[in-house]
Amino acid sequence: MSERTPDPARPRTVLLRGGEVHSPADPFATAMVVEGDSVAWVGEEGAADSFADGVDEVVHLDGALVTPAFTDAHVHTTATGLALTGLDLSGAATLPDALARIRAYATARPADKILLGHGWDAAAWPEGRPPSRAELDDAAGRRPLYLTRVDVHSAVVTTALLDLVPGIRDRSGFRPDAPLTGDAHHAVRQTAYATLAPAQRADAQTAALAHAASLGIGTLHECAGPDISGEDDLTALLALAAEGNGPRVVGYWAEMIATAKDADRIRELGAVGAAGDLFVDGSLGSHTAHLHAPYADAPHTGSAHLTAEEVAAHVTACTEAGLQAGFHAIGDAALTTVVDGVRAAADRVGLHRVRAARHRVEHAEMLTDATLSAFADLALTASVQPAFDAAWGGESGMYAARLGADRARTLNPYAALLKAGVALALGSDSPVTPLDPWGTLRAAVFHRTRAHGISARAAFTAHTRGGWRAIGRDDAGILVPGAPADYAVWRTGDLLVQAPDERVQRWSTDPRSGTPGLPDLTPGSALPVCLRTVVGGRTVFGRPNE
Repeated sequence: MSERTPDPARPRTVLLRGGEVHSPADPFATAMVVEGDSVAWVGEEGAADSFADGVDEVVHLDGALVTPAFTDAHVHTTATGLALTGLDLSGAATLPDALARIRAYATARPADKILLGHGWDAAAWPEGRPPSRAELDDAAGRRPLYLTRVDVHSAVVTTALLDLVPGIRDRSGFRPDAPLTGDAHHAVRQTAYATLAPAQRADAQTAALAHAASLGIGTLHECAGPDISGEDDLTALLALAAEGNGPRVVGYWAEMIATAKDADRIRELGAVGAAGDLFVDGSLGSHTAHLHAPYADAPHTGSAHLTAEEVAAHVTACTEAGLQAGFHAIGDAALTTVVDGVRAAADRVGLHRVRAARHRVEHAEMLTDATLSAFADLALTASVQPAFDAAWGGESGMYAARLGADRARTLNPYAALLKAGVALALGSDSPVTPLDPWGTLRAAVFHRTRAHGISARAAFTAHTRGGWRAIGRDDAGILVPGAPADYAVWRTGDLLVQAPDERVQRWSTDPRSGTPGLPDLTPGSALPVCLRTVVGGRTVFGRPNE
């Protein structure tokens, strides 16, 4: 690497050379020039010499791969940071193991007003049940404790925390000795998060942003809302991200709007849409996703939070205000509610206006032929999380337990979505599943239901350019001249063009096609290691000693 003293009168320029640059501008590119915050040139090594004397820095890639930075299209940043820095039960193998971890954490944090934790999953424990309130009270030393299930749609809490929430026992979703869901869960979450000091929140957000940058993530879509986190949490996060020391953060605020004034308030928060986790239903793991037919392991159909008319009113107001709308919908009944509501809004304001707004649906797991077709017709973006399938799919996974094997096999049909022309944006829903972009691609390609897998190229596009398109930007998430200089440098093995199986059209996998290669995502193979992440031309992560 070499540098010279830059001229302050012109943008700083960087030449990267001697590697592999993943760009449709030149499928054989080995070099790239960045000028200020934009990509200026992409090409082959022979032409790079002409730039070498006129740049401020030369980065010798030594065979490393350069790609667009990833966009994680669904994240809860503060909760992610708290999981990284606090009590994380995702590794607890048994109920006694979880209780022991809670006890140790409580002992180590005597000054915390409320103990916060995340990640328990009783479905994965041999006991098959969550901790009782008495067990939690004992493990936490009779102190307030808020502990979310892995899907963040239910929580177990101690008696001391219940005592801090007036009227909690009268709220929907409260059960005397079972995980809290619905309004009861939202109420205890608000109380628990209200105890976070500004410094504690800033530390969590900083940790999450730094971790994302270390994974080659250049942009996060923060899915905030009144039932998830406070307005102060969102505005503090957006202010922190605006300092430019980490990934970009695009904010969504999940609150219903009815008027232009309501839309203005969303914008004043810094959010780009009244979208994200605006709940139409809950989750499959917590038995709160809304289904047309009852669960296989519970005698009900879950929870419906919005009607089709309420969806229509929200989409209408957002479209008329030029604001993006969006919803959290997982179950088949919830997705029917969404498409019925959006179609009704299109009847009111015009189909072309609804399509142009690129309204979003988060998760969109239990699609039917009818709802999938409606997504395409209405130009809805599907913001999806392939790691959900990796964690809970398969013949013996949680989905099969909740729905039965036949219904479980219909979930997360990524190939069908792409075939229908539905725009995909990939994310993690962290801390539900970890920030892990290459693992996300692997899960999309090697889907547990073989027919739903997509090519590595399609998954990569959905996790880079797809996130930008989901916010209305078609000029980013791609390394071509004029695009934002958001990129990551990777140490990896040989590159190849990888399809999920032999049924996929093979021409793109032939070297003669000129399709840029990607790392091998085959399960068991080593995934790339991030060496550097750059956002808007600024290095936000550099691996030490590299």
